[in-house]
Amino acid sequence: MKETVRAPEIESRPAWSHSCALDDLVAPYAIDPAVTEGLDTEPGWARRWTARWKTAQADVISPVQDLTSVPAIASVPVRGFTWRAGQRHRPGLQYLLATGRMHGFESLAERNLLMALDFVGNVVEVLSQPFKLRFTTVDGSEDHTPDFLVLSPDSAMLIDVRPGHLVKDNDLVKFAATEWAASAVGWRYLVASGWRRQVLTSLDALSARRRPMSDRLGLRGELLELLRERPRRFGELAEATSLPAVARAHAVHLLWHRRLAMDLAKPLDDASWIYPVGRAS
Repeated sequence: MKETVRAPEIESRPAWSHSCALDDLVAPYAIDPAVTEGLDTEPGWARRWTARWKTAQADVISPVQDLTSVPAIASVPVRGFTWRAGQRHRPGLQYLLATGRMHGFESLAERNLLMALDFVGNVVEVLSQPFKLRFTTVDGSEDHTPDFLVLSPDSAMLIDVRPGHLVKDNDLVKFAATEWAASAVGWRYLVASGWRRQVLTSLDALSARRRPMSDRLGLRGELLELLRERPRRFGELAEATSLPAVARAHAVHLLWHRRLAMDLAKPLDDASWIYPVGRAS
């Protein structure tokens, strides 16, 4: 009898749009603890390892143990974004509602990460290529520039974005070193190597209506009132309003801004179940 293979739990459980965090959407790369054996982590390592920040006036070099004392907001990316014919990656700029400005990315994978950060919220600032980390291993010194530093009201997180199939052995050493540097100052570290199934498609659909919209016809009130009665499928919900074609756009806007709820692990279409916030199940 053929054995039934079950999907991992993270793929089967819902990803509720109104309450999910980045960890509920991304597939992190697990760093093997054995990789750290090649790092120089003898006493005093946090003084020997350094971070070079770039500002409009000059470069600032600090020991890793002093990362939190550097005025990160005044920094600029340590590596410029370049465009040239024939390059295999796709750089660009992504606008974030959370910060009200454009942020550089070096690949479409990084752009997707920025979109997800904008959706999950609790973001004060996002710095692209924030600093160059110089660390030591048993074989000498190496450099690594994390992709993003995400600042929240009460925490910070370093993020590298690398699709799992592109991670190389040398990357693992750099990831392990960055994780050590982040932990030295109480920051989190994440290697985003993939996404839960369907999540990016759903987020991309919602992001089309993330910018401010006027509601002179009061359709948002109609949508919220209809859902107070019971959850409804997206198509049914829109058709029950006084102007279905316009109500669809407002429903997507409310989903992005977390005033309505859906399961991001399923595609958004007319059959999608839409819930009032607090009653998703």
